[in-house]
This record gives sequence, C-alpha cells and structure tokens, in this order.
Amino acid sequence: QVQLVESGGGLVQPGGSLRLSCAASGDTFDIHNMGWYRQAPGNQRELIAVETDGGIRNYVSAVKGRFTISRDKAKNMMYLQMNSLKVEDTAVYYCYCTTSGPKYWGQGTQVTVSS
Repeated sequence: QVQLVESGGGLVQPGGSLRLSCAASGDTFDIHNMGWYRQAPGNQRELIAVETDGGIRNYVSAVKGRFTISRDKAKNMMYLQMNSLKVEDTAVYYCYCTTSGPKYWGQGTQVTVSS
C-alpha cells in the first residue's frame, strides 16, 4: 500500500502563488505515475497535471504555463508550483499515484483564491 499526504494549501490573492507538496510513504518502490487532481464545489474531480515514471509532464490547458509539477523520487515527494493563481483555481487539490495494483489518493488540501 501507498499513503499520500498533501500539504501547502491555503488562502491566496489572485495573481499569487502557492506550492503544494505530496509526501508518499509505504510501498513507494511500486509508484509509477504521479499527479494532481482538483475538485471545485459542484464540479467533478479533474486531472490537471501528471508526471510519468519516465519524467514526462502533461497539463490540462487551464493550468498550462502557470502550474509546474515536479517529483523528487529520492525523497518520495511530489510538488505543484502554482503561479498566477485565479479565482477559478479555487478547489480541493488531491495528489494521486498509480502502481502495479490500485491507484492511491491523498486526503486533499484546500486552495482558495480570493481577494
């Protein structure tokens, strides 16, 4: 099993920045891809960024150019640097990973962008 714990959420003004972290523990040797989903009130959870085991990064168009995903495999950490935040980025952000078995999720961290 893999456990994922997010941190770094909070309240930020439009145009500001936040850095989310995701700490992995447990059977981290079995982690393949890692990424971030978000869910805004009344919306479905959407995949916004993923980094494959081979280091390929993909982003949904809404965050491309503003968000950067990265992984530190030695520390079992993943990050999401979020710049130029917009009100519409307000959501609960979840990290996830794929393994040879199930997909795992963190508990989520709230990001609120408001003036």
